[in-house]
Amino acid sequence: MRRALIALASFLGVIAMPSVASAADEKTEAEACKGCEALLELAASNPSRKEDRARDKYRHPVETLSFFRVAPTMKVGEYAPGGEWYSRFLGLYLGQQGHLVGLYFNPDAPAFKPEMKDGIRKGAASYPADVAKFTGLPADKFAAYTLGAIPEGEKGTFDVIIVPRMMHNLLRWNIAGSEFAAMRDLLKPGGLIGIEQHRARPDAPADYADGSKGYLREADVIRFMKDNGFDLVAQSEISANPKDTANWPDGVWTLPPSLALKDKDREKYLAIGESDRMTLLFRKRG
Repeated sequence: MRRALIALASFLGVIAMPSVASAADEKTEAEACKGCEALLELAASNPSRKEDRARDKYRHPVETLSFFRVAPTMKVGEYAPGGEWYSRFLGLYLGQQGHLVGLYFNPDAPAFKPEMKDGIRKGAASYPADVAKFTGLPADKFAAYTLGAIPEGEKGTFDVIIVPRMMHNLLRWNIAGSEFAAMRDLLKPGGLIGIEQHRARPDAPADYADGSKGYLREADVIRFMKDNGFDLVAQSEISANPKDTANWPDGVWTLPPSLALKDKDREKYLAIGESDRMTLLFRKRG
């Protein structure tokens, strides 16, 4: 029954858009994803996710990764893993048959101070062991590197890259173009990028939706991706939250899980939940 409800929710939550993929591309992805939902559900219910599961009601990992067409045999990159919430889920899902790679910022970008550069490199170095410890699988099942030090032979080998809640930082740091160019190089021809991002209102002022508040306008994200070599495949309302007015003076960090205002109106923001989010799927063009 639960799987049937999720399938129905996914159907209702997805707005199909014209895809530029060939029929062969779509058929290959459909074949690769046979049984995906059942395996995603299995990963979601793993006892080791006891603490992470509290975020599932906001982040909908089963529905989101299914929408992103992530099959268990694929090579998948998670961009800017940060707290590794998605990495832990993907490690369980991909660890047996697929390959998970943590993709970290290029630390040589001028936006980063020396201590942050060191932190980025250390994060990439510790990533395989982190995911291995959580999943109970060998560390050599996983990999990570910065986009400033991509190993030989990695370009053109990724099936899917996911970018959860990070585009606002890339834009405000002025590194979005170079980072997405590097990710585009990593993708196979016709490879996919899935983006989950805090969503500003369509009429939000430009100085509110420039990334500084964490929110971006959906049309701006689609335009950016188109200008950088990607075609929109589909849009989804999987992680929409109509309770989020997306106009907080202190930005998205007002809401959970950050709760930047600490004890002030805490219950109010907890009742709203995590941000309203766009969920977009793009295909590498050419």
